Amino acid sequence: MTPQGAIGNPAQDAPFTIYPSVDVVAATAMTSNSAIRMARGENGAGRALGDPLEVALTWQAAGAQWVHLVDLDAATGRGSNRAQLARITGALDVKVQLCGGIRDQESLDMALATGCDRVNLSTAALESPEWCARALAEHGERIAIALDVRMTPDGYRLVTRGWNKDGGDLWEVLDRLEREGCTRYVVTDVERGGMMSSPNLQLLREVCARTDAPVVAGGGVADAQDLRRLAELSALGVEGTILGQALHTGVITLPEALSAVDGGAASGASVR
Repeated sequence: MTPQGAIGNPAQDAPFTIYPSVDVVAATAMTSNSAIRMARGENGAGRALGDPLEVALTWQAAGAQWVHLVDLDAATGRGSNRAQLARITGALDVKVQLCGGIRDQESLDMALATGCDRVNLSTAALESPEWCARALAEHGERIAIALDVRMTPDGYRLVTRGWNKDGGDLWEVLDRLEREGCTRYVVTDVERGGMMSSPNLQLLREVCARTDAPVVAGGGVADAQDLRRLAELSALGVEGTILGQALHTGVITLPEALSAVDGGAASGASVR
């Protein structure tokens, strides 16, 4: 762990990766905002994008080298799209980051068996810390820990179970995960995820100051300027960002997004 305020992971020469998101609810790809609202139990039908495989193939064709594939039903304990996510992962030629409801050995084994390149653990890191430590030790780079953060009067608090349950103090959990050898974090300000209200750059800076592990920004991007600001944090250890709502609603296209971060930090799709 680096001292407070120090540069965590000077990865200036590494590509800045954009992870276009495919958020699956009831076997349908939804916009990120709709998926989050439904996960929180809010009313409203939401906006469907269609067949998740077709959406994922669209991102692949547009130049993505990673797809962020989310089972929102599994994340909230309301169901599972496990078979469909396995089918999607198997059909793609690009890398897949898989998340949602991976909370025990069985669900982890099934997720890894899809052939995905990485899984994100969230709730399990907080509710089953001993098992999570064993998973980190066994699988290393194939596991990232998702830190879903809410700002409260008591400071940064983690949330679990589809952002519906308090998970403790961010810094206490991060210190434990550092001791256990976590190799990557996905950090989301849950008040901004899916809202296109710009990423919480200060939160990302503070996390990077406390870890040498790379950090993926978890959402909130509103436009190309937000992407450029995130790419500028690559020197601190921010290696990429998940792109959801802005992409799903056409505010920015994937080629535009990739072009925005191509430069001092190259894009994850190797845009030239």
